[in-house]
Amino acid sequence: MIVERTKNEILVRLSPKTNTSDLQDMLDYLEYKELVSKSKAKQKDIDDLAKEVNRSMMEKARKNR
Repeated sequence: MIVERTKNEILVRLSPKTNTSDLQDMLDYLEYKELVSKSKAKQKDIDDLAKEVNRSMMEKARKNR
């Protein structure tokens, strides 16, 4: 693995033998970390939103049965 930092980006070079599924998981995590670093949301707000979304999804699933 080679890591190179340029003015505008960080380049990571991996062996072609690298498991692409694991790599995608790692990239998703890094994207998540980058996004939440800019967030001003409090954990309680996030928890409340997650509960609301889950509740809404369950109601839609019940209606579609």
